[in-house]
Amino acid sequence: MQALIKAEPGPGLRIEEVRVPAPGKGQALVRVEAAGVNFIDIYQRSGAYKVPLPFTPGQEGAGVVEAVGPGVSEVRAGDRVAWAGPLGSYASHQIVPAARLSPVPRGLDLKSAAAAMLQGMTAHYLVTDTFPLRPGHMCLIHAAAGGVGQLFCQLASRAGAHVIGTAGGPEKVRQAKRAGAQEAIDYRAQDFEAEVKRITAGAGVHVAYDSVGKDTWEKSLRTLRPRGMLVLFGQSSGPVPAFDPQLLATGGSLFLTRPTLGFYTLTRDELLTRAGAVLGAVEREDLKLNIETAFPLDQATKAHELLASRKTTGKLLLLP
Repeated sequence: MQALIKAEPGPGLRIEEVRVPAPGKGQALVRVEAAGVNFIDIYQRSGAYKVPLPFTPGQEGAGVVEAVGPGVSEVRAGDRVAWAGPLGSYASHQIVPAARLSPVPRGLDLKSAAAAMLQGMTAHYLVTDTFPLRPGHMCLIHAAAGGVGQLFCQLASRAGAHVIGTAGGPEKVRQAKRAGAQEAIDYRAQDFEAEVKRITAGAGVHVAYDSVGKDTWEKSLRTLRPRGMLVLFGQSSGPVPAFDPQLLATGGSLFLTRPTLGFYTLTRDELLTRAGAVLGAVEREDLKLNIETAFPLDQATKAHELLASRKTTGKLLLLP
């Protein structure tokens, strides 16, 4: 099998031929048909998120089960499955805990399943659980034209919220509106804090969903109405620095949370419910995917550079 390996400190990845592993107890061997590219892969490759070396990046994919280990009842050989979380998707094969695999609906292709899992389930838990959006809510979504942002806008608008998105440049603004944002702010040409206050007549939003981090978090806090919530679920511009919690008090008894997908798919039942909702919606075309580019496995670094440039308007995949 082929796998991309990060073996030493620094940004480098190298592709290697390695032995196909046998699944152990509770595990499945999956032939990877497509792997998703996400910011967490960049953080881990750069060392911003520490992972013991050596390792194979990638936390999202879809493929076909080739073999299962002892005690596995969740899947069997031949099943089409998808996953988000287990490390090692940048490879032709991956060993995955069987309990973390979700079935792919019959009418959905595996590329779409890989593209939907991590970003789709992230948007789903943020909209339904972290701050359950309802009609009448005003929400701010940063990076609204990105892969997760477009899914986010669709789910948020369908929940009845008034969606204000931010994006960089006129084309991305149009993309955010096509995805469901009622208002879209070009952060390169406009001050998003001032625009949000104008749009909300000074009241502010109930919730701001911020995946950008360092460059936006303070202004995001200032867009909130009293008792509003800042949902910080990424850091594409860098980590948020330490700050005095008194800032939340003076801002209006604000809430701050730093959620991650793993804690919103803690049990297999929760995983299957969330993945089923997302993949089912994609299969029915109720949720529209935008797969921008699919790269061969040996071009993972190029895919990372493109994602980090913030020039993407859709999902990036790797095809082993």
